[in-house]
Amino acid sequence: MKSLICEKPYQLNYVEQEKPAVRTDELLIKVNAVGICGTDIHAYTGNQPFFSYPRILGHELCGTVCELGRDVDQDFVVGDKVALIPYVACFECASCKSGKTNCCENISVIGVHQDGGFCEYLAVPQTNVLKVNGVDSATAALIEPFAISAHSVRRADIKEDEAVLVVGAGPIGLGAAAIAKADGANVIVADTQAERRLHAEQELGLPTLNPLDEDFHQVLTQAFNGSLAQTVIDATGNPHAMNGAVNHIRHGGKIVFVGLFKGNLEISDPDFHKKETTLMGSRNATMEDFSKVQQLMEKGLLSASMMLTHTFDFDTLGHDYEEAVVNNKELLKGLIEFN
Repeated sequence: MKSLICEKPYQLNYVEQEKPAVRTDELLIKVNAVGICGTDIHAYTGNQPFFSYPRILGHELCGTVCELGRDVDQDFVVGDKVALIPYVACFECASCKSGKTNCCENISVIGVHQDGGFCEYLAVPQTNVLKVNGVDSATAALIEPFAISAHSVRRADIKEDEAVLVVGAGPIGLGAAAIAKADGANVIVADTQAERRLHAEQELGLPTLNPLDEDFHQVLTQAFNGSLAQTVIDATGNPHAMNGAVNHIRHGGKIVFVGLFKGNLEISDPDFHKKETTLMGSRNATMEDFSKVQQLMEKGLLSASMMLTHTFDFDTLGHDYEEAVVNNKELLKGLIEFN
């Protein structure tokens, strides 16, 4: 099979390898489509922490089952379309035993800590795939970023008609906005980039605001019937935006940080306390989140177009990855297609 290996920062090479042999509890997947994540870009540029080279990138994946290990459940058959759950948890640490496999103390992520899907075939444990026979490959490949979004929405415990402000219209923010909308919330998306606001309006059918506008809070309050947001989901990973999130919520409101940055938060304690703010972090996703996304995709409530802007061919992308992906300022979400 052909693999695209990141040998070291700024070096991707196509290499011919043997197809992986399946272990007793694994499935061999012929890769159909792989999403390109910020993690893949950071790994290429040498800015991904806890990362070692060489590595086959790619953790957002859809493929077709072509071989089954002898102990794989009868629920799977050759020909099934499946999506990857890239988080390999230990199931032994305190977090796993409490059901929070998303923040396993010993987590290994396929495509980050072990080889991933920038290749034609991948063997994965049966516990790390979901059947998605009723979903197109492009949408199914994006189940992981949508699941991260779903986890943030579940952390916020969003209710029907709840006033939700999603800050940051990147892939995770767009996913959170789409899922909160599917849950019946009243959602507004804020982003400083006009192109991203337009994408949210056209593909999600949601109103947008520029948080840098002088009348931002006035317009936000008008949109939410005289009050600020009940819940803010911040997907920016921007310290200025995150430090100011408390200014966007009403008294008794909630903030969920799904984006992150390397550094310290500096939130105004008087504002935080007087509003009796609930502040939460959100990391990765659990099977519950993946299952919810799978169901929403099958119902047509989530689609690749909500975040996808560029598609690439696996056989050629390795030759111009830096120009086409890393330095492409128009790229919102990219997808690699396989022949």
